[in-house]
Amino acid sequence: MSSFVPAQSDDLSIATIRALAADVVAKANSGHPGAPMGMAPVAHVLYSRFMNINPKNSHWFNRDRFVLSNGHACALQYVLLHLLGYKLSMDDLKAFRQLDSLTPGHPEAGHTDGIEVTTGPLGQGFGNGVGLAIAQAHLGAVFNKPGFDLINNFTYVFAGDGCLMEGVASEAASLAGHLQLGNLIVIYDDNHISIDGDTAVAFTENVEQRFSAYGWQVLHVDNGDSDLTAIYKAIAEAKLEKNKPTIIRLKTTIGFGSKQQGTHGVHGSPLKADDIQALKTKFGLPADQSFYVAPEIYNTYAEIGKRGASAEAQWNSLLESYGQKYPKEHSELIRRISGELPANWEQCLPVYKSSDPAQASRKLSEITLTSLAPVLPELLGGSADLTSSNLTKVKGSVDFQPPSTGLGNYAGTYIRYGVREHGMGAIANGIHAYGGIIPYVATFLNFVSYAAGAVRLSALSGHQVIWVATHDSIGLGEDGPTHQPIETAIHFRAMPNLAFWRPADGNETSAAYLVALKSKKTPSILSLSRQNLPNLEASTIEKAAKGGYVVHEVQGEDLTIVSAGSEVSIAIEAAAKLNAEGIKTRVVSLPCWFIFDKQPLEYRLSVLRSGAPILSLEALSTAGWSKYSHEQYGLPAWGASGPYQKVYEKFGITGSNIAVVGKKVVNFYKQRGGPVVSPLEKAFTI
Repeated sequence: MSSFVPAQSDDLSIATIRALAADVVAKANSGHPGAPMGMAPVAHVLYSRFMNINPKNSHWFNRDRFVLSNGHACALQYVLLHLLGYKLSMDDLKAFRQLDSLTPGHPEAGHTDGIEVTTGPLGQGFGNGVGLAIAQAHLGAVFNKPGFDLINNFTYVFAGDGCLMEGVASEAASLAGHLQLGNLIVIYDDNHISIDGDTAVAFTENVEQRFSAYGWQVLHVDNGDSDLTAIYKAIAEAKLEKNKPTIIRLKTTIGFGSKQQGTHGVHGSPLKADDIQALKTKFGLPADQSFYVAPEIYNTYAEIGKRGASAEAQWNSLLESYGQKYPKEHSELIRRISGELPANWEQCLPVYKSSDPAQASRKLSEITLTSLAPVLPELLGGSADLTSSNLTKVKGSVDFQPPSTGLGNYAGTYIRYGVREHGMGAIANGIHAYGGIIPYVATFLNFVSYAAGAVRLSALSGHQVIWVATHDSIGLGEDGPTHQPIETAIHFRAMPNLAFWRPADGNETSAAYLVALKSKKTPSILSLSRQNLPNLEASTIEKAAKGGYVVHEVQGEDLTIVSAGSEVSIAIEAAAKLNAEGIKTRVVSLPCWFIFDKQPLEYRLSVLRSGAPILSLEALSTAGWSKYSHEQYGLPAWGASGPYQKVYEKFGITGSNIAVVGKKVVNFYKQRGGPVVSPLEKAFTI
């Protein structure tokens, strides 16, 4: 292990980071100066001695990944990005937390150059870090060859007390220990301060013992304020451990250098002007200058960039040689890095006829995954301990496991997440952020609610994570109200940039996968049934891929029934009864609101047209359906336990009863008189 060699610029660099963090927060009159000031030394040592990055090409594939899980230290990350020469100017620093700036209140991937993942909600970044480490281990196992260690980067995570209190971090840490991710290094800022004050009021566990029990290597630095040698040695030692992730407990003083250092007063409020001036004087900086950076500091950080550019050049040369010896693997790696899907992959999607046997949409999903796996090796799946129910493991696939366990290997394409839905979601975000992989994860739809925080960040960040969410309604039957999702669909349908699919048959299931796999910046939830569903006569992949279409057409209709998922076939049954009675009824399937809403207005109005009342039908909450229908039929409260057919009967979701309801709707609108305008047309007019 190499020794720490002090540089003349170390102290000035650390002082500059601390002062800039204080200035950034003071200028915005909002933010958290304390953690950035406390973590300035470890940040400087990490970047100046260890990180392999190239600010001139922030997307170099084998770069080290850095995750700021502690969102309270976001000013620190912006300061570092500026000093390193990323696309973040001093004016951007001064615009911290201002509207439309490159320095929003918390780091956002895709918004600010050099930010790997969106963090802010504590603990999410920790899970992302585990996902980034899994992705490196997997791709390294798939593509590395003797003499060609192409994919070997490290992932570094800065986490605070709040991150380690969050359950999502515990879930992710437990799995990381089991998976023996030696490429993951977490630096825990142990400053004993949270927003409520000293952590003694709520967080008194022994973190080192906890992580040791998880199977992590545990190191500690008792003086994170100034002992650069100890910080260096801890990180160097962490890199040597290949079979365990490492957490370094770094004891720091929050707001180091401030008059309020070590107190919660410096946690979430800007420092006063006289405090900032005194701090700068103490550190030998011009007290009368804000946002001051000495030229030698820019030079110091420019050298980090040069080191990274040289490392990238060497890597590119290695990649070129790899291509000469392994042309097939090279071509595949380049394709996956680019994010392009193989030519004609869509031809592998199953196509169904109405004469094909009825099957549960979870089974249809399994058939689709089985068809796609050979042509889309970038699919990395997994389930939260519900594999046999979710039907997400392709037959013959190998588990992603440490080779030493005998349970699989790192080239495996199926992750056993255990009962850790929230951790699974955060990890999947990190896997996608790495690149070259499309993760899909699975649980019951009701339990996606456990992971809502991670799903939200998927949507905000544009992570292409596919959720296979089975047992999606009262149709799951005997497990009863605790497992039957009622409000879950509208929660996720309301979420921006999230495609919530509820397919009604085989072609719609294939369409959901088609669109999900083409949507590079949008996560998807596939809401799938436990019970068998008939294949619809008029469904096609092409039609369903529009998010909504007419599945049973008549002209001069008296009623349109619009539905989704397992209730579409019930709507068709009801329409048949109504048509037999002379009440002309058409049926619309709306498997994905998000995709349907993106279609041209002319198309949407042709599907949900004016002229007759529209009745929605779904065995979930009716919330949200008024956007597409005049009247709504669904569940007014919780479900019930029993055989699913009996449960559907209990709530009147049968062809016979919906026919009765439909007749009442038609009579009501006829008696009321006047034109019946589509809700879509009314919304457009407004």
